Amino acid sequence: MTETPAPPPLDPHADRPLGDGRVDTWRHPVWVRITHWLNVVAVVVLLMTGLNILQAHPHLYWGLRSTFADPWFSPPAPPGWLMLPSGRDLATARSWHFLFAWLFVTNGVIYLAWGFLSRRFGRRLWPTKADIRDLPHSVVEHAKFDFPRDDRARVYNVIQKLTYLAIILIVLPMMLITGLSMSPGFNAIGGVLLEILGGRQSARTLHFISAGLIVAFILIHVGLVMWTGLGNNLRAMVTGWFRIEPPKSAKDGGDPE
Repeated sequence: MTETPAPPPLDPHADRPLGDGRVDTWRHPVWVRITHWLNVVAVVVLLMTGLNILQAHPHLYWGLRSTFADPWFSPPAPPGWLMLPSGRDLATARSWHFLFAWLFVTNGVIYLAWGFLSRRFGRRLWPTKADIRDLPHSVVEHAKFDFPRDDRARVYNVIQKLTYLAIILIVLPMMLITGLSMSPGFNAIGGVLLEILGGRQSARTLHFISAGLIVAFILIHVGLVMWTGLGNNLRAMVTGWFRIEPPKSAKDGGDPE
């Protein structure tokens, strides 16, 4: 008798049909989810302690000198609840800032290494020629707050890809480099960074600008997460599974395009 070959093993990450045209699709592997939530904690603590540190001299300059006479920018004092600790405490704020900075760096190195080695960045984040050609349409889509929830939501749109790449490859490294350049311990072994950045005050200002860009990204990101389906997006970042809805025409009972 001829033996019946064993069926191939089931793919645990294959789509899961739910009925009514809805499908659960696998989006985020476990390493993406863990590094994402560790990054959330680290960045929140870094921003809150950074605000406390800034209050020791709440003025920004370019170059080497810092005087109260001619600051480039003087940020307004934040409310106590936005700072960590809630009152002005430079020593404690710096200790927490440095601790979570190393958590942020370690977590970021793991995320980048895994992203490149697994080729996830190439598959999910690197824009294709078709993506670039679709940029005008994506701009209109964002301007109308009209985001797909059907099969088109399986992949990131070109604006998402470009934004994520800019944050991952430009803004976050800039925050890290400018932060390291202001560290006295790092200056002892790599002080050339301060010269490249144009002085300690320039590094401090660039550090503040990069933090501001991250805050802007977070606000927009959280806003769009809520707009496009808070429950579905949170579920995807907790369990890995993202729900795809049927096309609007199918929902309305017509033929899908």
